[in-house]
Parts: sequence; structure tokens; C-alpha cells
Amino acid sequence: MSEHSGVSHPYQPGWFDLVSVLIDGMIANAGQQEAEAFLYQMGESLATRYPLPQARTVQDLERECNLQLARFNWGFVQFQPEETALRIAYHALPAGDSLHSPADWQAAFGAVMAGLLSGWLQGQGGSHQVPVTPELNDGTTLHYRYQ
Repeated sequence: MSEHSGVSHPYQPGWFDLVSVLIDGMIANAGQQEAEAFLYQMGESLATRYPLPQARTVQDLERECNLQLARFNWGFVQFQPEETALRIAYHALPAGDSLHSPADWQAAFGAVMAGLLSGWLQGQGGSHQVPVTPELNDGTTLHYRYQ
């Protein structure tokens, strides 16, 4: 378990309530799978609004992602390069509200994060054909694979 497990950032009233209502509406109208696909796309769009400078190393990329996530108060990522993949651990995601189960909130916000990370990796020269996919959710940390 990470030293950062269980760390969560508070949310700001108003914007989060709106996001919560929007997520509920998407799931009610389109279903969980379609809502998560849409949220992934919204994460990719967010990456184009907040592009990262070109990174020369994985360490530089991790730092730039974390600087941007700090701007949003959205926690932080840790990258672990492998031979043919990049493993990403996302810590301290914003806390959900009492209306969504933690699992539902993590799935919705996790889809946004996957899209955001995908967009940032594409901005670094990565392929749109290579998605950032959820690998594991241990309840406190979301894990992804880019391969």
C-alpha cells in the first residue's frame, strides 16, 4: 500500500454539485458504459485545454502532470515505466459526495482521469490508438496501464 493511500482532497461546493448532477443525468440517460466513454472523451478534451510542455523523460512528464493536477486540486500521479507499457497510479482523487457510492464516483472520475492522461500522452507524441485503460481500483488508488 502506498504512503499516500487514503489521502483525498476536499471539493468546492457548487462546481462539484453540478458535476455530480451531470454524472447522474448521463448514467440515467445513457447507461454506465456510455457515460464513462463520454467522460473519457471529456478528459481528453480537458487535456487540450491544459496542454503539458514537452517532456524529455518520464520523470519530467510525471512532474508536469502533477503540476497541472495540483492546479485543479485533483491529487497526483506516479508513473512506472515498463518495457512495453507505462503503469500509472493515481492518488488522492477528489472526494465524492454522499449521493454516490465511492465505487460509482471512482468509476466516473476515473474515466475522466483516464481520458485526461490519454490526452496528455497524445500531446507528448503518443498514439490515439493506444488508450489509457483502468487496471485496478484498490479503493484509494486508481491504477492504469498505457500500452
